[in-house]
Amino acid sequence: MRTLALPAVGDRLGRALSGISAIGVKELRGRMRGRRAFVFLTVYLVLLGGIGWMIEGIQEQTYRNIYAGQAAFSSAAIGRGIFMALLLLQTLLVVVLAPASTASAISTEHEKQTFDLLATTPISSLAIVVGKLLSALVWVFILVLASIPLSALVFVFGGVAPDDVLRGYLVLIATAIGLGSMGLFFSALARRTQAATILNYIAVLAISLGSIFVFVFWDSVGAQTSFRSDGTTVVSGRPPEALLYFNPYFAQADVLCGVENGFGSFCDQVSYITNRSRFGVPIQTDPVIKPAPGFGEGGFDDTGVGRELGAAGANLRAVAIEPQAFGMVRDTFWPRSVLAWLLISLVFTAMSVQLVSPTRRWRPRLPGFLRRRSPRSPA
Repeated sequence: MRTLALPAVGDRLGRALSGISAIGVKELRGRMRGRRAFVFLTVYLVLLGGIGWMIEGIQEQTYRNIYAGQAAFSSAAIGRGIFMALLLLQTLLVVVLAPASTASAISTEHEKQTFDLLATTPISSLAIVVGKLLSALVWVFILVLASIPLSALVFVFGGVAPDDVLRGYLVLIATAIGLGSMGLFFSALARRTQAATILNYIAVLAISLGSIFVFVFWDSVGAQTSFRSDGTTVVSGRPPEALLYFNPYFAQADVLCGVENGFGSFCDQVSYITNRSRFGVPIQTDPVIKPAPGFGEGGFDDTGVGRELGAAGANLRAVAIEPQAFGMVRDTFWPRSVLAWLLISLVFTAMSVQLVSPTRRWRPRLPGFLRRRSPRSPA
């Protein structure tokens, strides 16, 4: 039985991969034929390069007087400024283009009345969904990867390491996959491109702007600060940082915090969200005086000073705390954001497969104004 099960699994996997490739090739040929795709790619790169050139000019004027006579510092600062601007601009474009590229993937088949023909083919529902998702995201990936040479120009100025660029592009790719799968789900749910597009951008606004508003409101209303007797501060009722896992801006802010080396606005934002110090535990090398076990009452007065130095000195002991290495805490937020995007993409893909499958057992209902109304038969 085991020897028969393995070939069956291999055959199913082979059929699934062939179906995905068939759907992907068909969709890519429709997207990439003609001059429109290449003209758009050229305009995108020219726009990105022009913005980078303008940012470089602004940075030169800004740091000319700050780092006068120190070319190395000014060059590194210019490189960091260019990289931050390009990365945030690409993040904005991915947020706009990724859901838009998949919003019509399934709904177009319904509008052209070709979905029934596609469903009757030997291609499985999983292959249809994954093939359409990958073919739509390949176009977004082409735009992202085509910008790598422009982003690599910051290495000429310095201030940015290759691993910083790698982190930024990992966040871009994970965001594109998550938003693309979300757009495909709404395309399968709404069955109309216009309704799917509206639902997509409502969800994008809720993820980007709505999550920030909820986090700030929760922190302003629900957070409470209390002080312990040992002088430490305890903050309770803070909103969880998971509220912003699907906000691509703060994931990139964590990446850019590493570029800022701990000093900058992006590090302040990440530290505020995660409620963790950006420099870790402060250094403490002096010994701390603590009362020895069994030190009775009355050894200290209300001011914490021993009433009798002899008695207090006999009952005090010096405890040396191990010093902590001073260093910036980085990569505390964006790995969780990438993992959250990948997990939610699996959920959206599974739900899209359920909606596309002809033998589905459930189907959520949309509000009446988003559903397609069938024409009334004449009386």
